[in-house]
Parts: sequence; C-alpha cells; structure tokens
Amino acid sequence: MTVSTGAPHNVSALTTFISSNTPASTPLTHASHYHHLALQVLHNLQYQHDWTSLCIHTHSPISETSKLLPRPLISGLPPHRIYVHPDEQVELLKAGLKEADGEVEREWVLPTQLTEKWSLRRFAEVFDAVGELPERPEGVDGGEGVERKDVRDEGQKSRGKGEKRRGGKRVLLATVNDDSTIVYYIVHDGIVKPRQN
Repeated sequence: MTVSTGAPHNVSALTTFISSNTPASTPLTHASHYHHLALQVLHNLQYQHDWTSLCIHTHSPISETSKLLPRPLISGLPPHRIYVHPDEQVELLKAGLKEADGEVEREWVLPTQLTEKWSLRRFAEVFDAVGELPERPEGVDGGEGVERKDVRDEGQKSRGKGEKRRGGKRVLLATVNDDSTIVYYIVHDGIVKPRQN
C-alpha cells in the first residue's frame, strides 16, 4: 500500500526565476541574499511594472579598477519617465508638451529590505560608485539571462559618457517587505539629515 504525502508542491514563478538565474558553479560576487533580493526586484520590475532592458550590475561602472558595488544594483528602462525635474516641467509647460512626451531614461534601482537600517554614509557609498545615468553593459546579459532587450532601448537617445542629467544622480530605492510587496522611492544624491528641533 502506497501512502500519499500530499499534493505535489507547486513552485512559484518568482522562485523558479531566482533559481534559474542563480549560478550554481560560478561564485557570486555578493552574498547570495543580496543577489536573490536583486532578482526579486528585477522580476517585479519586469513582470509587474513593464520595465525593459533590465540588467544587474555588480561592479562600479565609473571605477577604472571595476570596484565591487556595495550590493548588486539594477538598471533598466521604465515604461514612462519616473521623475521630471521642476525646471524641465516649466520648459515642457511653456512648449505645450506633457511630461509623458519626455525622453525615457535608464534608471538605477537599489534593492533593499524593509528591515535594513540605511544611513547617509551607506547611501553615499552607493552614489559614489555609480554614474548619473547607467549604461547597459555590452555583451553582458545582466546575470544569466535576466536582461530583456526592447525596441525603445535601441531608439533611446544616448547621452555622452559623463553627461549630466538635471537633478544629478538618483536611484530608485526598491524596498521589499516581508510579505514580498515592493515599494519604490526616488532618492537623490545630496540627501541631508533632517534638522533636530
């Protein structure tokens, strides 16, 4: 007589995505939980928010020695602009254009967990290691096939290397809660600690 141990275990799409994009033989550059966190955020951006051309970065793109980033960062193209500088808003209004008419820019995404404590020093380490606009590494698929190429990426006006964007450096802080919900906040370089009254 055979005893059934229950229904077959179904694996979630996210679990399958993480396990299929985690190298088994190649050692990871960061702790595995940072890599898995980046993959979880990348999955959310790709399948829930329609981002394209996603790529995981493990080394600083501005360091000549390819210095290791404090943690894996993601770059990609959102389906629409996520931030319009106030000066640019004025120019768009004067020209009779909408914010949606502006050029979509590649964005940095910093995966974090809600339980982490972030200080100004930790944010500064991230901002010091990245450029204003992420560049998609050529020949790199973002970590075992996670990059998804899109027509918009090909047609995107490319800024010159080191060209400044209005508002300076920024990252999209992706905060993952214990229940797997993800909240996104725009964080600019130059944030200051609030004054104590």
